[in-house]
Amino acid sequence: MASPAAAPPADGSDDAPISMEGQARLLEMTFRLLLTSIFVLPLLALTLTLFYAQAHDARWMWAWCCFYVLFAGVMFVQRRMHLRDRRRLDADALVRKWKPRLEHFALLHGAGITAPMAIVAGHASYDFALLLLVTNAAIIVGNATLQTPVLSVFMRLFMAGWNASLPLLIWLFPDHWHFVLPLALLHSLIIYRHAHTTHRFFVQQIRLEERGAQMAARYLAARDEAQAALEEKNRFLSTAAHDLRQPVHAMGLLAEAIARRNRDSGLYAPLADLQRSVHSVNRMFNALLDLSRIESGHVAVQAGPVAMDALFGDVLTLFREEARTRGLQLRVRPPGPAAAVLADADLLRQSVVNLVHNALRYTVHGGVLLTARRRRGGWQIEVWDTGVGVALEDQPRIYAPFYRPQHAWDIDNNGHGLGLAVVARCAKLMGADYGLASRLGRGSRFWLHLPAATPVTRHPSLTARPSSVAWEAGESTGRPDLGPLSGTCLVIDDDPQVASAWAALLQAWGITARCASCASEAWALVGAGFTPQAILCDQRLRSGESGFDILRALMAHCPDAYGAMVSGELRSPELLEAEGEGYLVLPKPLDVVKLHAVLAQWLAPQHAH
Repeated sequence: MASPAAAPPADGSDDAPISMEGQARLLEMTFRLLLTSIFVLPLLALTLTLFYAQAHDARWMWAWCCFYVLFAGVMFVQRRMHLRDRRRLDADALVRKWKPRLEHFALLHGAGITAPMAIVAGHASYDFALLLLVTNAAIIVGNATLQTPVLSVFMRLFMAGWNASLPLLIWLFPDHWHFVLPLALLHSLIIYRHAHTTHRFFVQQIRLEERGAQMAARYLAARDEAQAALEEKNRFLSTAAHDLRQPVHAMGLLAEAIARRNRDSGLYAPLADLQRSVHSVNRMFNALLDLSRIESGHVAVQAGPVAMDALFGDVLTLFREEARTRGLQLRVRPPGPAAAVLADADLLRQSVVNLVHNALRYTVHGGVLLTARRRRGGWQIEVWDTGVGVALEDQPRIYAPFYRPQHAWDIDNNGHGLGLAVVARCAKLMGADYGLASRLGRGSRFWLHLPAATPVTRHPSLTARPSSVAWEAGESTGRPDLGPLSGTCLVIDDDPQVASAWAALLQAWGITARCASCASEAWALVGAGFTPQAILCDQRLRSGESGFDILRALMAHCPDAYGAMVSGELRSPELLEAEGEGYLVLPKPLDVVKLHAVLAQWLAPQHAH
């Protein structure tokens, strides 16, 4: 029997089916929510029956009321049986036994919801008919939001509880059905779309939890291996995860805020390009985290043919605006559409991006050239620059982590000497040769040598620089519509750029936001009367305070608020403690779509007028 949760999410980014244990959890959520919906109906049925009995013969309405009292009792017994089966059956047997039962219960529940409309059709007053319709719609909306972990269960409730009642509107509203029926059909379409969206959210949550559990299991299996290497790796990732993610995190929030406010059609293409670049940088950070797992034997390097013209075009798109801002000329000379190398696509892309970015940072006048040449039966990818160069005595250490020559600090004091270290790690993992030729004050040539591969079609993650509006429009069609929200949010982050980006994005969504850089500022805002409904707190603060301690104290003071940690670190003790206590931990750079989904659950949606 096919699983209702085996479908891929809407964006197609992860089509792996969830396990039977995950499906059993979805079934458990659906059962609890269906039970709640049924238990509420006796009281609702009693209220409607008493109202109807004031002016009409209510015998059939009383029968409907008694049916739901009996139905609630049966479901109570069924719930106890389900809990017993959870203890003695495995997940596969539990799903096979109880999923069809829940589908039948949902169908019966839907028929019960429709029943009063059939009973009073042609007899009820306009006011009672309208009350009954609104009540029915509210029940369906509530179930569409909460009862879609197993979509087939909700769809049976939806078909029997709403769609089956639509023909009855002609008799319920004999003078107004021409207006009521189209609105009811529109409501049906909206509920159908909303149910599928909510179902994907539930499935994705289970999938992410399972992936996290798998990663944790792999970590436990490998924690006793290579202790000396782990110390250097943790130092490397701790610095990169937070300090390098901060500007990318701010850039992602600002890009979404600008796109949200933009009304100039001429800026659609540049904004799409900007958001694509932010996504590319996010992929770089994800690849950086993958390095740790690869070195521990957790992820295999996926070597395959990579087309270089697509790779070069992607890099040009990413850096052309930065080169223009610096007053430099960035030139790309791809070897031709048939040229390809055998490499891991993500690691190769990250290596070339780091080399070009490094060249731009240390070039004051002139330009940067990205090209490839045939060498030793393979391809040698080269990045030339007219920058400061590297002294002969510094060249043996230039690829070492955290090493920067003194003249590099004179040009750019931002950075930690990580870019070339990542290139070296990626090259070793791919089995590629790498090196440089440089003269101090004249410029440098950094290179990677990779074996040639059979010409291939373009890799989907390495699409060439877009040149047509149609391609850019196609890029944006997969982006979900992020609707407006309302509510209040307190953000604690000590980086002024990040705080400004937070404020711009939240205000663009319609949220009243306040930002603080430390605990004292946060408490001052709360003391001045600001009552947050959501609190988002960075973990690493320059004041030395623990973000998690601040969040816990604020949550204790504001018990009705929701809270989450936001961090670019990997698995620090504080974040593990936060997750252990049930707090949500959001990784930097934030995915604005997922952030919007979280806030939409926490805050009241704002209806557009």
